[in-house]
Amino acid sequence: MTVMPANLTSTGTAASFILTLACDDQPGIVAAVTTELAAIGGNIVESNQFRDVETNCFFMRIAFTGPSGMSRDGVERALKPAVDRFGMRAAVTDAARRPKIIVMVSKFDHAMLHLLYQIRVGWLNAEVVAIVSNHDDSARTAELGGTLYHHWKVTKDNKAEQEQRLIDLVRETEADLVILARYMQVLSDNLSNRLYGRIINIHHSFLPSFKGAKPYHQAHARGVKLIGATAHYVTPDLDEGPIIEQETERVTHAMSAEDFVATGRDIESRVLARAVKMHLENRVMLNGHRTVVFTQ
Repeated sequence: MTVMPANLTSTGTAASFILTLACDDQPGIVAAVTTELAAIGGNIVESNQFRDVETNCFFMRIAFTGPSGMSRDGVERALKPAVDRFGMRAAVTDAARRPKIIVMVSKFDHAMLHLLYQIRVGWLNAEVVAIVSNHDDSARTAELGGTLYHHWKVTKDNKAEQEQRLIDLVRETEADLVILARYMQVLSDNLSNRLYGRIINIHHSFLPSFKGAKPYHQAHARGVKLIGATAHYVTPDLDEGPIIEQETERVTHAMSAEDFVATGRDIESRVLARAVKMHLENRVMLNGHRTVVFTQ
């Protein structure tokens, strides 16, 4: 006979959650967490863990289901003894909730269009609550998708004001993530710090690499044999934030600079989409200047 925990029911659709945690590595962490989950009727469907030997830090991600009456608050209460005992930094996410994202773009819209397509076909589970741009080129795309479009020109004189508008928009829409899909403006230290861990950028090269204007043309002029893209969290250190995902592709002397650009566009789109997906599925955990990424 199965005994259901108090205030939970066995009818209806099963609840689904994701637990992420980090703490100093020590004996008994996994046992304590899984015992508490089992006590409230949780069924683990995926589990990943990693120990950083350099820092002695333990990271874990658990996806689990439970009775239809299970709530995020209830799970957090059940896990509190284990969290307090081991000094965990823990978060519980309701997997049924569709994350909200803000996409920022300038003139080059290939990465944004790929994101929108992957959302439309269901590979990315997200709701685009707004598209923000310093140009009006993508206004028609937003209109066709029924998405709010904010055309905010950015100058040296109004940069702080426009960034405050973005912070206000994040708060008003309750956005979980801001995505710089080739948004060609450098964010201030203030904004980068306030939204740390909640802004992902796609950099048009395999970091570290050619910086400045026309990176693919620079690469072509130098005769490189690999080009790539890097998705990373935004920090005050330009293009040096914790890396989430990267990819490279081989190129040859027979290819033109325009071929390099086309190849780069494809890589950027794929890398950004994968990074966004892993973040939204709570598969990325910050580990100082690095990341722990639990792939499927």
